Amino acid sequence: MSHAVVLDREEYVEQAYFFRVFRERVGQNVAAQEILDQVHEEILTTTRLPLAIQFLATEMKHTGLLGSGFARLPHYFTAFQTFVIQQAELEGHRFTMPMALLVLERLASYMAEKPTRPGLFVYQFEAISRNRLGYDDGLTSISQDPFYDQDWRDYFRMFRRQIGTIDFGDLIYVRSELYVIDERRRDPDYQPPLPPLFGEKEGKIAKASRGRDPLFLFAALQRQLGYPEVPRPRERDDTESKILTLQAKIRELEARVKLVEGELRGNVDLSQFKPEMLKDLPD
Repeated sequence: MSHAVVLDREEYVEQAYFFRVFRERVGQNVAAQEILDQVHEEILTTTRLPLAIQFLATEMKHTGLLGSGFARLPHYFTAFQTFVIQQAELEGHRFTMPMALLVLERLASYMAEKPTRPGLFVYQFEAISRNRLGYDDGLTSISQDPFYDQDWRDYFRMFRRQIGTIDFGDLIYVRSELYVIDERRRDPDYQPPLPPLFGEKEGKIAKASRGRDPLFLFAALQRQLGYPEVPRPRERDDTESKILTLQAKIRELEARVKLVEGELRGNVDLSQFKPEMLKDLPD
């Protein structure tokens, strides 16, 4: 089976457009199949994306799932892209398809500019963490990204074993250039057993964030180094349900007032009131 390769910039530009348009039209209640049948005509034909979209449309007609189409195009879509889409298609999962498409849109936009391996990894890992997509399968999909070299893949294997038991900031700091600098202050002959993967600035931010919520570290890297920002899940807007609950309480209160007024006039018709409305009234 062939695997994804690092694509040309124009591919990522068109991918970002595709994911944005798809997300916007899903939000307008356009059927996914209809979107796929139409959007490939809008994509730059010098890229491979129109053919990929046509394949996705055909696959979706057979399976009803977008993720299976991604999985059958491993030479074009990365394992992480497939993982994100498949997570959004799981029943009962709070991770929605619009959110998945926004995650992939920002990822493609980052890859179209001047991506770095540390920046890509932190973005992918934060997307997994913030949306609770599962570390084991998520990190496995990250490790298959063609943008990483063997040193990074070795790091991911270690990272999977140690995440949850070792502070996230430490996992960055000990593989940074700053860690080597700090060690050489104590021992000028120090040679790291493994090559640094993060720069001095990443190491400084990670060291300052040790023992704190990883979300603060993610945010600091975004502010200081221009790392891509992971979209945050929207908090549920309970305004409508609160209004409906308030309206129900008002109706119940009005009914209780009518009951009291009727009792004062001596012409109460209890049949028009629900039992729960009567339970707190005096005998």
